[in-house]
Order: sequence, then structure tokens, then C-alpha cells
Amino acid sequence: MSENIETLQRSSKVIPSPPALKAQAHIQDYETAYKVSIADPEKFWEGIAKELHWFSPWNKVLEWNYPWAKWFLGATCNISYNCLDRHVQTWRRNKVAVIWVGEKGEERIFTYAELYRQVNKCANALKGLGLQKGDRVTIYLPKIPEQIVAMLACARIGVIHSVVYSGFSAPALQTRIHDCESKVVITADVGYDRSKTIPLKPVVDEAVANCPTVEKVVVIQRESTPSPLQSPREIDWDEWMKDQSTKCEAAQLDSEDPLYILYTSGTTGKPKGVLHVHGGYMVGTYITTKYVFDLKEEDVFFCVADPGWVTGHSYIVYGPLLNGATILTAEGKPDYPNPGRWWDLIEHYGVSIFYTTPTAIRLLMKYGENWPAKYDLSSLKILGSVGEPINPEAWEWFHRVTGGTKPIMDTWWQTETGMILVTPLPCVALKPGSASRPFLGIEADVTDREGNSISHGGGFAVIKKPWPSMMRTIYKEPERYELYWNTIPGVYTAGDVCHKDEDGYMWFMGRADDVVKVAGNRIGTAEVESALVSHDAVVEAAVIGKPHKTAGEMIKAFVILKQGMDESSDLIKSLKNHVLQELGKIAVPREIDIVPSLPKTRSGKIMRRVLKAQELGQDPGDISTLDE
Repeated sequence: MSENIETLQRSSKVIPSPPALKAQAHIQDYETAYKVSIADPEKFWEGIAKELHWFSPWNKVLEWNYPWAKWFLGATCNISYNCLDRHVQTWRRNKVAVIWVGEKGEERIFTYAELYRQVNKCANALKGLGLQKGDRVTIYLPKIPEQIVAMLACARIGVIHSVVYSGFSAPALQTRIHDCESKVVITADVGYDRSKTIPLKPVVDEAVANCPTVEKVVVIQRESTPSPLQSPREIDWDEWMKDQSTKCEAAQLDSEDPLYILYTSGTTGKPKGVLHVHGGYMVGTYITTKYVFDLKEEDVFFCVADPGWVTGHSYIVYGPLLNGATILTAEGKPDYPNPGRWWDLIEHYGVSIFYTTPTAIRLLMKYGENWPAKYDLSSLKILGSVGEPINPEAWEWFHRVTGGTKPIMDTWWQTETGMILVTPLPCVALKPGSASRPFLGIEADVTDREGNSISHGGGFAVIKKPWPSMMRTIYKEPERYELYWNTIPGVYTAGDVCHKDEDGYMWFMGRADDVVKVAGNRIGTAEVESALVSHDAVVEAAVIGKPHKTAGEMIKAFVILKQGMDESSDLIKSLKNHVLQELGKIAVPREIDIVPSLPKTRSGKIMRRVLKAQELGQDPGDISTLDE
């Protein structure tokens, strides 16, 4: 039983769904809807697909040649058409599609009709560069509307977009451009961060110097004094767009034609180019946005992610626009110019759905409850969390400061999955810290290393059947894709450890690589971190395992203290005693370091493997996603 993954989770709190919200939800009875969806998944996904526009129908819903899947075979579609054309042909033509707020308070608003025109102009401009179906374009932009325009324009003509987060260095950008052999790079002269001007064009110049496939660099000039461009390869965005037609017919693409490549970091080696396709990805992001967030016509959807990450792809751009929603997106940090930034935006724009990260929630916790209390947050209906397991303390704080009545959709999924796979729905009872149950049509489970289901206990999170929005491959490296399906026989292995409770609720405990094995007991780092964060002096914590002569491994913790707290031997003793009381002796860290910061990815996830490598004097592997 040494492979057993122990859970020390003691949270027993259950929060029922607000009756009024449940009464008007798209899904009011999860159990019944889930049973129907799992009994015949192909029928379920086909029914969802029929809610969208297809130029020609499929002749087969699913072709499953393990581990390779194709969905909606023979059908033709276009995700850009479904995001735009489908709406501009209706009353939504003049509905607000995108509200953008810049770091300096600038505001730009696009109706569906205006977004449609801008996307068409950009698509025509791309065609004018000679780009054809299947060519690749790298988008290296700050969080500005042109990012969304460029993505949808590429999709419209069958060009594959690869969005790279604008915080990446030149070598990291070069690696991604070179791997997908992009012909065009779309960038900006600068980005803005906490009032600082961040030069982006020099980063691109350095990156493309060693990328022979790049033929053109399109530059959006944000500064009042534009920088001179180097002809003929470089093009000014405004000049490029100026005389383009506002009409561009959407290409009729095969359901399995590639839509985008998004790079995600592995523990070693080069980043993985995760490839998603038009048809299946469209169906998955459409329905998860609709059901998980109970999206209605009047809603304003505020997702704080950047489209440089998959959350921004799926739940800023594609999912909400497929549903005809109004999106709010904002450049900048949640605590700049003050910790009321996001609360102010929620009040000002009447946000009803707010999707954020545990890291951001813990950052705002640091500033206390007075900041959210300054603002009218009554427009909020649904909250969401994404990126990593949310500790119960952060969950309860987020729930309390937003009114104590808004359910939190604690969502679990990956770049590779394309859409949310494990999540509450607004109709279900919530357990703080748990991602609840699988989404409709998703057969998720917890197993041991041999693939045996664990009815109640800890193990490895797996998905047993294919789903439409699953990645189709790792670009140029199919063998890396196959590893996801071959690590545990017959199932997709997510790489996360998870505990399933007696009600079937799933509690994600961190990456499998982050599990600490103490005296034969495998303990997920998330639980120890959660216990530490529940101490009055702690704002954030990270836990790793270190080799130990007798126990095999020992637990070491890295802790960030709240403002005004000072390190002392008494405090360290207090922290250890607190974990003892919360989780028991086995979970008490042998070592605790007080640190000013923790290594994180630019999307906000703690990089525990970097901490471990530093502690043990090892190579940390690929750190291109590390926030500087």
C-alpha cells in the first residue's frame, strides 16, 4: 500500500446552491444530466454540436483509434464564423462583445459588428501577406484588443495562431517561433506594467534574428511617438489595416483542421506545442462557458487571464464569444494603482461572472477585507477559480468578501484538455477546496498506478474516455502526446494527484511530481500549503519533499508572511504546531524557510520543482515560463 496517496483533508463544510440561482440555471439537476451524458457520450456531444453552425454535417461523431481521436468527421465549420457571423446576423449585431480597460484607465468598446469588421480587415491583411491555410502566425502582444482580433482573423482563414505571452524573453520567444515555423509575427512596440513601459519590439528583433521562416513583423504602435520600422520586413499595424475590406468570407474548414498551437512547459526539455482543432475545441469551450458559468444574455463576463495562456483562449476569447456574451478584459495587475482595481471594475461595468486564480485571490487577501468592502459587488452572480487547487481559506475569503452568496466554480483542466473537465455547476452543493464532480460527458476518475479505480481515497486523476476539445497532438512530437495515454494503461493521465471523497467529490492535491512520500505515506503538497496559509501570519506557502535518511523524504516549507509579521523562532514553532493541529504529525514540515517571494509561472502557478531544484542543487529544467 506504499503507493497509496494519503489525504489529510478535514474540510466538512457543505454550502448549498442558492435556491434562486438553481431555479433559473441551465442545468438544475446535475445527477440526472450527468447520468444521461455518460450513458451515451457521443449522443450528448452531438446534441451540443447541433447548437452551433456547421457548413456541412458530420457523418460520424467520433473515431477513436486509441490514443488518437477525431470528432465530427466529415463536417466543415469555422470557429471565427461561430464567434462573429452567427451573431451579427441577429439582434446581437449591436450588442457589446468586448470591453477593454488599459492600465492607464483607457477604455475601448467593440460591438459584435465592430469586432466582425476589425477581424475581417485583419484576415484580409493576413491574406495580403500571402498566408494560406495551415501557415503559422505568432502573436506576441500585451493584453490589448488587437490580440483577440488577430486570433479570430487567423482562425477565419484557416491560419494557425500561436499566442506567446508578452512577458517571455527573447530566447523563449525564439524557441516557440522556430518550433512552429511561423511566417509572420504580430507584436507591439511596448506593454505597460505597474506604470512601467516594457519594450517588446527589441525582444522580437532578437528572437526573429535566428528564425529564418519569419517573413514579416507587424507592429502595433502604442507610444505617442512611434518607433521607426525597418523596411521592408516590418509593417505598421494601422497602415496594414487601413485600406482593407471589412468583408472576408470565413473559410469552410474540416472539423479536424488545426486552430492553434499553445506552448506549455514540461519539467525538462523544450516546451510542448499543444495543438487544438476547430470543431471539437469549439464544441467544448462553447458548452462549458454556458453551463459552468450559467451564462445568460445580460451577463458581463470578466476573466482576468491573458490570452497568452489557455484560460484566456478558452474563457476570454472563444467560449464567451461563441455564446454571444459581453467580455470585460483588463490590462495590468490586480493591486495597481491600488488593491481595489478589480473590485472597481466589477462595480463600474456590472460584472456578473468573475473568473480568477487562487494566486490573485491570496494576493488580494494580503490587503484585507476593507478594499472589497468599498465597492458595490451586488452585480456578481457566479465566481470562478482556475490554475491550481484553491485552498479552503482563500475560497472562504473570496466567498465572504463578495457577499457570501455567490457560488465559486473551482475548475480543473489543462492546456492539453482545452476545456474545463472537473467543476461544480451552479446547481450543486459546494465543498470549499474541492473541484467537485466531472463536467457533463466527462468520465473522470481517481486510480492507482495500474489504472484500478479508487472508490474513496487518493490516487491519480485520469480521464477514461475521449472528449471533443482534447488536444490532437504535441506539434511535431506525437510520441510526447502518446505519453499522456500510456503512463497509466488505457486512460488519459493528467499528471495530478487527487483524492475522491465518499460523495464522489474530487480534491486536487497538486502535481504527481509534487507528492511527498514520508515514511511510506504519499502526501499531496496542496494540503500542507493550505494548513500553513490558514495560520494568521501567513499569506502564501509552497511545500517540497527533500531526501531524508530514515523517512525517505521530509517536508520542507517556504512561507511568505503577511505585512507587519517578522520571522522568529517562536513563529516557526507556531507554524509547525498549527500544521500539527490541522493535519497531524505526519504533515508537519521539518524545515520552514521564511522567504520574500516564491517562483511562479507568468500565469501565477507556484513552480515547486524550481524550489526543489534550487534546494538540492539540481537542474530546474525548462524555466521559460518563470516570472521574472
